[in-house]
Amino acid sequence: MTTPILGFSKLSKQEKIEWVSQHYTNNPSEAKKILERYWNSENDVQKLHDEFIENTITNYYLPLGIAPNFLINDKMYAIPMAIEESSVVAAASKSAKFWLDRGGFKTKVLGTEKVGQVHFIYSGDFAKLEKFFFTVHSKLLEDAKSLIKNMKKRGGGVSKIELRNKSEELHGYYQLHCTFETLDAMGANFINSCLEQFAKTFKQEAQDFHLFDSKEKNIEIVMSILSNYVPNCLVKAEVSCAINELNIDTSTAPLEFANKLLRAIDIANIEPHRAVTHNKGIMNGIDAVILATGNDFRAIEAGVHAYASKDGQYKSLTHASIEDDLFRFWIEIPLALGTVGGLTNLHPLVKLALEILQKPTAKELMQIVAVAGLAQNFAALSSLITTGIQEGHMKMHLLNILNQLGATDKEKVEAVHYFKTHTVSHSAVVEALEKLRAN
Repeated sequence: MTTPILGFSKLSKQEKIEWVSQHYTNNPSEAKKILERYWNSENDVQKLHDEFIENTITNYYLPLGIAPNFLINDKMYAIPMAIEESSVVAAASKSAKFWLDRGGFKTKVLGTEKVGQVHFIYSGDFAKLEKFFFTVHSKLLEDAKSLIKNMKKRGGGVSKIELRNKSEELHGYYQLHCTFETLDAMGANFINSCLEQFAKTFKQEAQDFHLFDSKEKNIEIVMSILSNYVPNCLVKAEVSCAINELNIDTSTAPLEFANKLLRAIDIANIEPHRAVTHNKGIMNGIDAVILATGNDFRAIEAGVHAYASKDGQYKSLTHASIEDDLFRFWIEIPLALGTVGGLTNLHPLVKLALEILQKPTAKELMQIVAVAGLAQNFAALSSLITTGIQEGHMKMHLLNILNQLGATDKEKVEAVHYFKTHTVSHSAVVEALEKLRAN
């Protein structure tokens, strides 16, 4: 058993690598080579990466791809996507090309409200607590004035502070439910700073409130933190066309295709096992753009999946309809994003990705990201209800299999040519490669 180490954070990067390699890898010298291979050769760039997080030993690379031909509200985009999974970028690009000639994607931001809460315990009469809240409300905002000032100048700030009674669900539990407008910033630090100041003022002022007895004065602040569930920070993306334009697959008539797609969504709405995978496909597109633009994909994932459960059961995030001769396919999704602050101002590739997206505002980025999710889902459903998902996915996965098997460049060229007309599977690739090597 390896002895625990004290003061690891104080070691140099080289010392950290040495320690990890010696104690936790089978071949320390090879491990060190791999870790050092992914350092950036430019010292200033590497220093920047080293300071993003703690205890860094190297960089972890993901491919950055481009999905072109996205027409969004009559404006052309090429969307950067950072992801390791085969076929995602290709699928998004295929959807973009399909809808390009059918009016493109239409989007609309439905709301930009962010949420934060002060969670506290109070033992006493709720009527007194309400009176205290109305008394202290203006003081909460006054004491946070210095924090809010700059955001307010730009048109943002604190939208509302409400007192919410949750004591029936948890004895003595109440909250200050606060909403914010943070404009082009995701706003996590701004929101959390405001909440902590609200909590401080709330607790202090309770000590002097004349209606509280000695027990009621001792409000216990449990925590003050933003919420990643933002059901009112919402964006809608949609595509539509005449039924006869849904000529996706020669073996499936347009109306049959439309009906099959609707049934696929109906299944996702009643079967959570399917809905999770359905929505995971949507997040393939969304997360890839979130990562490329330096936003927090964990926060987005958590909020989106909570939203998918808002009606009491986990359901599809996308919707479709057939009305007369018109097919519509759309998504409404909560996305709390930023285009200023955090990594957006620091990471060179994030800055470049935002430049490729024509330097969008946070609202514009919400729309682009929602479109990426909708495009991904349309591509996945189109495959599932026609040829099946594996045919296209495995063709895109072919190079990964060949690399795993140590194929040479010449063997890769020949294998790719062979599998243009043959079904790809791991065993089929092994067999084909063995035949190539035997000749």
